[in-house]
Amino acid sequence: MPDRNLGMDLVRVTEAAALAAARWVGRGDKIAADQAAVDAMRLMLSSVDMDGIVVIGEGEKDQAPMLYNGERVGTGRPPQVDIAVDPIDGTRLTAEGRPGALAVVAASERGTMFDPKHLVYMRKIAVGPEAKEVIDIRDTVENNLKRIAKALGKSVSEVTVMVLDRPRHKDLIAEIRATGARIRLIMDGDVAAAITAAMPDTGIDVLMGIGGSPEAVVAAAALKCLDGGFQAMLWPRNEEEKRLAEERGLDIHQVLTIDDLIRSDNVFFALTGITTGELVAGVKYTRQGAITESLQMRSRSGTIRRIRALHRWDKLMRISQVPYRGNGEKGD
Repeated sequence: MPDRNLGMDLVRVTEAAALAAARWVGRGDKIAADQAAVDAMRLMLSSVDMDGIVVIGEGEKDQAPMLYNGERVGTGRPPQVDIAVDPIDGTRLTAEGRPGALAVVAASERGTMFDPKHLVYMRKIAVGPEAKEVIDIRDTVENNLKRIAKALGKSVSEVTVMVLDRPRHKDLIAEIRATGARIRLIMDGDVAAAITAAMPDTGIDVLMGIGGSPEAVVAAAALKCLDGGFQAMLWPRNEEEKRLAEERGLDIHQVLTIDDLIRSDNVFFALTGITTGELVAGVKYTRQGAITESLQMRSRSGTIRRIRALHRWDKLMRISQVPYRGNGEKGD
């Protein structure tokens, strides 16, 4: 008999987080938005039949609200799984009402997710299935883009690279432009960017640059489901982080492949849009409630589902403790 698709339960988790966070879209309060998403995600995770341990809990690098590493989630019943969460991939996007914010959860068999510990940044490169065999994060930008272009049947000038708009990427951006490739700069959200690079017909061919380590593991889970390519290397910001890496047995020179980051072929992944972006539509309010759009994926089956859900406040608020309406102030 087919085993259970845990991802279908995880969609309810990301829907709840997205609906809770959407109350804060454009209000300029990153912390309140993140807290709302975390609280909703924690509550809904507690209802899922699984024995989960949070291995990747977003929030450590920026002191944001978080589901913490080592936290137990679920009902405690089998299966035993590792959990990676990003209640809001793009807190600033949410706070400023910009496109592309997501709520994200991934799960895999217990003991299979890479733990970057306190090394909070990684260099990354992500591509789709056609180019996954030709990337090498140790090689030059030019050589990688030439091989990716060839694998895609394009010229380098037709390749589009997504890069986080950060001062640390000044040299990377210059190298990409020197090849003639196009660049799409983004403010935040490199989980979404990695997925966009691996999905067909998005117009994005590759993600390059330095971003969060938790996001790298979450992205690797998604790309396992998409049969994409992903490589990363730990990026210590200073000598203190180099020393910490050595003490904890982490090799900063190791190329971490998608199979190093997620050592499982049975991965479940779900995301729901908070604000409309490249992948999914954001939360849209109606007179009766709200509409969400989600992606749910599983690596073992290769199935990718796009789920559009209508949520009715009059019914939902009777059975849920999540404050989906208003902003918690009196009179809302």
